[in-house]
Amino acid sequence: MVIAIGFEGSANKLGIGVIDGDIILSNKRSTLITPPGQGFKPSQVEAHHRAKIIELLKSIHQMDAICFTKGPGMGAGLSTVAFFARMLSCMYKKPLVEVNHCVAHIEMGRFITGAQNPVILYVSGGNTQVIIYHKNRYRICGETLDIAVGNCIDRFARLINVQIVLIRYPMTLRPASTLNKPRILSSYLMVSRVWMYHFLGYYLISKYKVNNQDFVIKQIESGDLTPADVCFSLQETVFSMLVEITGVCNLTKERAMSNIGSNEVLVVGGVGYTMASERGAISYSADERFCIDNGLMIAKTGQIMFEHGLSSKIEKTRISQRYRTDAVDITWRN
Repeated sequence: MVIAIGFEGSANKLGIGVIDGDIILSNKRSTLITPPGQGFKPSQVEAHHRAKIIELLKSIHQMDAICFTKGPGMGAGLSTVAFFARMLSCMYKKPLVEVNHCVAHIEMGRFITGAQNPVILYVSGGNTQVIIYHKNRYRICGETLDIAVGNCIDRFARLINVQIVLIRYPMTLRPASTLNKPRILSSYLMVSRVWMYHFLGYYLISKYKVNNQDFVIKQIESGDLTPADVCFSLQETVFSMLVEITGVCNLTKERAMSNIGSNEVLVVGGVGYTMASERGAISYSADERFCIDNGLMIAKTGQIMFEHGLSSKIEKTRISQRYRTDAVDITWRN
């Protein structure tokens, strides 16, 4: 069996994972955490990854392949991890495998959950896509036309100066989780174009409600609006739209599950939830160890690729910040 080590560093999380066949040997992660109300800069990501990568690394003498994230992601993080992987490849004479970050999320989800041919809902800070497998490619049949759902929530969290917290599923704004019964505001309407969807408008509506102080004060004083209502309305509206697009609500036959005749939904990426009962569907979602960016998903996908003869010479390796899901030949699936 192939023993593979994977390096992930496409955003603010640095992960190193080791897998031997189907046996998980290690899955370590370090996250760059910034103060509430602030995002993370490329220079901060690069400094964090350089400082933490040695701490997370185990001995690689027994490794058969060194795998790293080629993209998509932030250039500073990708280049740091790629440089380290190349250095180890030279030192220990091990082959390199370039892995697509998005495909790694999918393959890790399939490996952990046992899903066979699911419709994939890939939701993260930088990506929001509905994906199906067809003719040796993961085909994107729906995606955001502006910003990703995770980016929408992150922006609003920074605007109101709160931290995003993980409370099982889904990723939740803290004010929305502190009240027993926050309400969904009627001014939030779902907007989608069959397969495509928008999230920027929801962020701007929420921003207006927060920044328009006179409006907010009057609404709060009258009991018609609370900060939790705004948070809860934003997240529940965008999550509901994603569920409908994926096809689990059975609102139209032109949705992904109906299109490929699948009864499985696999949710991958840092923003995850499980909701697929109305079509009699089987819903799969990994926990935070495997759903959030991690090195193990790079190791597992790289291991599969290496077993099917896919590796790269060091001088041919590159990073790509815009390496799309549907740009990869999936030669290992029938």
